[in-house]
Amino acid sequence: MQSTDPMNSVFDPSRFGSFFKIKTEITAEILQKLLIDAGILLGICIGVWIVSRWVAKVLMKSISGKTKTDFDDQLMKYNFFKWIANIIPALIIEFQERTVFANVLDDHSFFYKLTDALIILLIAKAIASFIKASRDFLSNKPGLQDKPIHSYAQLAKIFVYFFSGILVFSVLSEKSPIYFLSAMGAMTAVLLLIFKDTILGFVASIQLSANDMVRINDWISMPKYGADGDVVEINLTTIKVKNFDNTITTIPTYSFISDSFKNWRGMEESDGRRIKRALNIKIDSIRFCTEQMLDNFSKIQLIQNYIEIKRKEIAEYNQEQNIDQSKVINGRSLTNIGVFRIYLENYLKTNPNINTNLTCMVRQLEPTDKGLPIQIYAFSKEKNWTKFEGVVADIFDHITAATQEFDLEIFQDPAGADFTAIGR
Repeated sequence: MQSTDPMNSVFDPSRFGSFFKIKTEITAEILQKLLIDAGILLGICIGVWIVSRWVAKVLMKSISGKTKTDFDDQLMKYNFFKWIANIIPALIIEFQERTVFANVLDDHSFFYKLTDALIILLIAKAIASFIKASRDFLSNKPGLQDKPIHSYAQLAKIFVYFFSGILVFSVLSEKSPIYFLSAMGAMTAVLLLIFKDTILGFVASIQLSANDMVRINDWISMPKYGADGDVVEINLTTIKVKNFDNTITTIPTYSFISDSFKNWRGMEESDGRRIKRALNIKIDSIRFCTEQMLDNFSKIQLIQNYIEIKRKEIAEYNQEQNIDQSKVINGRSLTNIGVFRIYLENYLKTNPNINTNLTCMVRQLEPTDKGLPIQIYAFSKEKNWTKFEGVVADIFDHITAATQEFDLEIFQDPAGADFTAIGR
């Protein structure tokens, strides 16, 4: 009578197919030895894994707290040592599995391939965490804070994962990595389409960095994307801008090459911030100065010398040329708008908030239906936005009030009260 004891039965390899490439029949004796060896190997791996994780978590944390550099802190933050700890048990399995399963599994068993693939993936994760730690460490360096470190880190991780994937497929299929690379050569068009943004972003990142076009913390304006604020992050495919209303605008990196944008870094690094603002003077308030007006202007300290010199100069000229002064239009005369312009020039030159080493002038622009624009073109020593606006406001507060001293009027569109006055 044939025994039906399961322990005496023979395990048919065909039940598992050829997937794991079992090269011999597994008897009860072989199975028992196999389970014992596998259990011992598994126990060793678990023990090593626990010890290595403890070393990574406790010991390295203690060491990193005593070092001067914070690079090890970044490595702890991104679990670099934990990934290394995970690799050690996998390596033990890799070195011992062929001994434990030597009589059972073929040298080309899929089980061995899975172990190799696992080690590749764990190493890739460890390298990726090292790249992240290096990125944060370098980004905090004074000389590198304005560099697109994030872009280079992203590119490095893409290469790591790409080649890791190639190696995994190569191991599982027992084909050379060159085989997969050559196969991808035939798919170049598809790959270019898939990675279009990444490729364009990489090219743009190199150009932006090489030409120093934009840095972290630069104030940029890009109306096409509604961006007006500080650059907070430069990635491989996007650049993040924190606008002054605290919203975030994400712009494709390549757009900084293909489109125009304004970078205010030059202003921040210069000796002043430009003031370019005008007041519209009502043209019908412009007139020649009378002697009474000149007497009044001569009491204004900023133009006392100017009035004295000009009165003498004009009187001598008109006398030499025998000018008929019964009409003020004859000969040379001062106008209230001209005296006002000189006053503004002297006012700006004596203003402690104006950098007189840079361009400082008051100019007339082309008359319009809004009047005659008198433009202030100067540079403020204050470059901070809040303080700058305060300086500009103080200047134009004074100028607006000073126009009355020169019998000038500022143009403004009629309001409701003006129409009421006209009706009367």
